Amino acid sequence: MSDQPVLHVKGRVLAGPDDIRDELWVVDGRISYDRPVGARDVRSVTGWALPGLVDAHCHVGLGPDGPVDVEVAEKQALTDREAGTLLIRDAGSPSDTRWVDAREDLPKIIRAGRHIARTRRYIRGYAHEIEPADLVAYVAREARRGDGWVKLVGDWIDREVGDLAPSWPREAAQAAIAEAHRLGARVTAHCFAENSLRDLVESGIDCVEHATGLTEDLIPLFAERGVAIVPTLVNIATFPRLAANGEAKFPRWSAHMRRLHERRYDTVRSAYDAGIPVFVGTDAGGTLPHGLVAAEVAELVTAGIPPREALSATTWGARAWLGRPGLDEGAPADLVVYEADPRADVRVLAAPRRVVVNGKVRG
Repeated sequence: MSDQPVLHVKGRVLAGPDDIRDELWVVDGRISYDRPVGARDVRSVTGWALPGLVDAHCHVGLGPDGPVDVEVAEKQALTDREAGTLLIRDAGSPSDTRWVDAREDLPKIIRAGRHIARTRRYIRGYAHEIEPADLVAYVAREARRGDGWVKLVGDWIDREVGDLAPSWPREAAQAAIAEAHRLGARVTAHCFAENSLRDLVESGIDCVEHATGLTEDLIPLFAERGVAIVPTLVNIATFPRLAANGEAKFPRWSAHMRRLHERRYDTVRSAYDAGIPVFVGTDAGGTLPHGLVAAEVAELVTAGIPPREALSATTWGARAWLGRPGLDEGAPADLVVYEADPRADVRVLAAPRRVVVNGKVRG
């Protein structure tokens, strides 16, 4: 045992939705359910403990105009940590955030490399902008650069059409997804509209971000293939403003965005009811602030997902999906302690009592 103080977490430890322990111990930064022998310097935290929350769609190192400097990226990560987010799937960033891995006080990041978009079909400064002939090569590059994920921009506004349109021909998407899988990476895609989804799912994609275009005919396909969605409802809430700003130039696109927004809750609930895996993501970075994970969980509940399942979408279930441990024996002690039972009211998540990262109380 090192000289690091032992942390004693007591009260209710939610190792799983129905796996409730009375206490756990943190020794040398790792979880133990056995009282350590000979511990002298013991510090206690009391409350309802959860695994560190997961934001499965977050962009550390990304600002409104593209990459940001290290100081800004650090503030983004600290804001997420203060909100209890201790595991981030960084769903596309032009910044190199590997320096975060050496920081024991910051959330852990699973990177998807940089967005891959069609030329002039995404937000300037965010993505590699390429043509379909180069898609396989760029997917291979980002699969090697990331942490087991690659992020495509599956659709965006086509100015010639005046509306959302798919970014990639089916053959190109299929070849690129196969290459990512060959390299051991999963693939996700930004998709707002309906008409990009079938080709991507039938091409083997693993996840879809936003998924506002899910319709009754597509939902069974997602469920059959086990394709997860990350709805980012706190981001979808901005659609009416975006639609208003684009009304004069792209009226067809604006009307489409409003329709997608109006049915957002029905879309998410129908996906959940069909057995499609749903996970929490905020789309923080770019134009949205960090630290919105509690608001996104509350949005899933508003959409009709039961509170325990919405909680799992940012804790036990999300960590299992991403292949990272929760409050397991010997796991890094990344946990959040609350005043009350978050299973009874997910709004508790907005006010962490204590945040523990790698065994140390950070907030």
